[in-house]
Amino acid sequence: MTIKHSLDDTVRPPLSWALRLHLGRWPGFTVAAWGFLFAVPSFVWALGGTFGVQATVAPPLVRLAHDRVTWFLAVLWVTGFLKLFGVLVGIGLTRRRGKWTGRLMVLCGGGATVLLVWHGCQFVIHGVLVETGARAVAPDLVGLTRWYLYLWGPWFIAGGLAFAAAATRYVRRHDGRREVRLYGSAGALGALLLSLASVVTGIG
Repeated sequence: MTIKHSLDDTVRPPLSWALRLHLGRWPGFTVAAWGFLFAVPSFVWALGGTFGVQATVAPPLVRLAHDRVTWFLAVLWVTGFLKLFGVLVGIGLTRRRGKWTGRLMVLCGGGATVLLVWHGCQFVIHGVLVETGARAVAPDLVGLTRWYLYLWGPWFIAGGLAFAAAATRYVRRHDGRREVRLYGSAGALGALLLSLASVVTGIG
């Protein structure tokens, strides 16, 4: 019995460590899955597909995609590849990286967190105002507003929270936490300033 107990004791720590390692990586893999799923519509629409466009996307954007406007197609391709870059960031945050690679991953993670949560909250708040009658929209846009309220808004927020969790996990596992945290804060601050500028200028 004593031998069995000692063997159990020697087996449990590695299993516990492996479980903690696996759980510690899920935020980064969640980011990767989110980014991949989000990239698919961009490439489908850029290639001429219209699945899901008519009902869930603003009419001006639908017309641009339907008319195959060159600059808008370029935007779709660029945003699609940016979303795939988000996949790489998510994977990069699953484990310790080199000094500069790790800093870049956390910088991007902080920036993505603010940008995504900011835009997601805008969609949700606008949708709530419309649903409660505090803000009016054209009758033919009510259904679209609900898509932004119940789909796109929460989707953006979920992605932002996933980036936040992945970046936070990475910082906690890093030896130089304070220094790495500064890069995440810089990314978040830069994204916040960019978001505020888009509100002031009406661009974005």
